[in-house]
Amino acid sequence: MLDPEIAGRVIAAVNERFDEQLAWTAELVRRPSLRTGEAGAQDLIEEALTGAGLDIDRWAIDSPELRAHQGYGPTTVDPAALENVVGTWHPPVERGRSLILNGHVDVVPTGPEEYWSRSPWDASVVDGWLYGRGSADMKAGIGANLFALTALRTAELRPTGRIHVQSVVEEECTGNGSLAALLRGYTADACVIPEPEDDKLVRANVGVLWFDVTVRGVPAHLRVMDTGQNAIDAAYTVMNDLRGLEAEWNRRKDRHRYFEDTEHPINFNFGVINGGDWPSSVPAQCTFTVRAAFYPGISAADAWAEIQETLAKSAARFDLPDAVVATPSGFFAEGYVLEEGSDAEAVLARSHERVFGSELESFTTPGYLDGRVFTLYGNMPCLVYGPVSEAIHGIDERVEVESIRRITTAIALFTAEWCGVEPQP
Repeated sequence: MLDPEIAGRVIAAVNERFDEQLAWTAELVRRPSLRTGEAGAQDLIEEALTGAGLDIDRWAIDSPELRAHQGYGPTTVDPAALENVVGTWHPPVERGRSLILNGHVDVVPTGPEEYWSRSPWDASVVDGWLYGRGSADMKAGIGANLFALTALRTAELRPTGRIHVQSVVEEECTGNGSLAALLRGYTADACVIPEPEDDKLVRANVGVLWFDVTVRGVPAHLRVMDTGQNAIDAAYTVMNDLRGLEAEWNRRKDRHRYFEDTEHPINFNFGVINGGDWPSSVPAQCTFTVRAAFYPGISAADAWAEIQETLAKSAARFDLPDAVVATPSGFFAEGYVLEEGSDAEAVLARSHERVFGSELESFTTPGYLDGRVFTLYGNMPCLVYGPVSEAIHGIDERVEVESIRRITTAIALFTAEWCGVEPQP
């Protein structure tokens, strides 16, 4: 258990540097980091990690080992444009437990910018909230990781365990960034990921598949429309069949630990659709992209096989070759459960209670998290725990400023106790 005097110094150090932390996080938000466009944001992070005295590793994540891994998600972009940044603290003598502080720098598209109350890249603080695309998901978390470590140095302490501070890409689409870091050899006794989780700990989350479905039609002029087959109409029929599978998987929730009381744990989302090429022609083709969730404990391959069975039944409705073709196009990621009772969770619970004055709560999420990489393939407890947010992936995304302060403090206390600290010479 952390000495109260040391804990007080760490808390004071977080507060002392918090204005700097908030300004740095705002600057990170102002650097757009959409998929394949993360370089500018990674430059800022690399500079900060270097300034914190960490050894830097920056690399393009693609590798044969990554592509062969069971957790790899098929990519649809140039992998040479995808770079991770990791800063490592090596203590003079490694006596404490090791730690990964992980965060993803990639953000989702903004949607129509005219719908926002200000530019998505403005990073304004209004009424106690920091706004901007990626402010909550999860650049505030990257800042929390960095400044939690900085607070120890400000408190004239240095960790006695090895620490890897990771800024990864591809969390929003494949999970390949964290997987690439693991395969590069970055392992530890525990991992913390400060995703925006409303000051709570994630106990379990779903697996996710992304795939494209191409539905074939028969083109025709509108004067003989009945001789054609409308691919867009047919696509909606296929979507309804997938909705049927979604409903069936939701009916199975009682079979899956931690999901029994979740209202609608399995969500299929039709996120992108393209079809047709002329208003007066019956469309010959329609393609839509699906994000489908499935339960922990089910392999991605088995979930994919059941989806393909459903699509084969859809295809049988249409008297055409290759009437419905599905292709993986992103996540091929299994879900996970954070088992209760780990030392890491106990340390986080003590740190949280010291900051919040209340017990650490846990919950189940129907969203994807990179925690699956460390839990399933790294054999380490991964604590996904982060600040209060609103409208992530939506319009006017924002994160609560005081929640950032509290989460940073809890992570700093966790790091001090988990890794151990000694006086900084």
